[in-house]
Amino acid sequence: MLYAMDDSLGATTWGAGRLPPEAEARFVAGVEYCGRFLMGQSEAQAALYRLTALLESEGFPYAVIGAFALNEYGHRRVTVDVDILMRDADLQEFKRRHLGKGYAEREPGTGKLLDTEHGVNVDVLSAGRFPGDDKPKPIAFQDPAVEALRGERFALLPMPRYIELKLASGMVAPHRAKDLVDVQELIRSAGLPCELARELHPWVRDKFDEVWRLAQTPDPF
Repeated sequence: MLYAMDDSLGATTWGAGRLPPEAEARFVAGVEYCGRFLMGQSEAQAALYRLTALLESEGFPYAVIGAFALNEYGHRRVTVDVDILMRDADLQEFKRRHLGKGYAEREPGTGKLLDTEHGVNVDVLSAGRFPGDDKPKPIAFQDPAVEALRGERFALLPMPRYIELKLASGMVAPHRAKDLVDVQELIRSAGLPCELARELHPWVRDKFDEVWRLAQTPDPF
């Protein structure tokens, strides 16, 4: 529903009204970005390809996680940033080599980086830390040198390991509830069976069962 300012009352009123030009511009920009993404031409995709090419050429173990990984596992979703899993020592060496040469730190001393060529945020999650609230739990970010599956151009985690991270994050961090929705949408889009729970860490199996049941609920509209 649109909203407009009622000048006589000096307050916002709901109902039919004129869409502000700046709101319309944001809408158009968002639609155009989605179009570029679906055509494989978005800034985030360019940043992903650039980063993974560097990591591959320099021999850094890594795994693509986040929304880009969802696309590989079977759920199509547009994203505006890049999420990568690395070992902390490798992250520090990557920063030593590349900060000021196409990458910058958004927050000094962290894995929150910026691809300055494409204007895209890059978040590097360190192996051994914990998803969601970063507090100790039975599930931690895996070592990509051990767990990642490598292709010709990209490396990703096995789907069960990725789902474990998503579930663990959403279970403990209210601000990460979208991680549970991502798993639900992946279950629905990829037709994942309930038996997949057997391949997951026991700590998240009940949550997977719960989310799997939710994914079976038909949309009445």
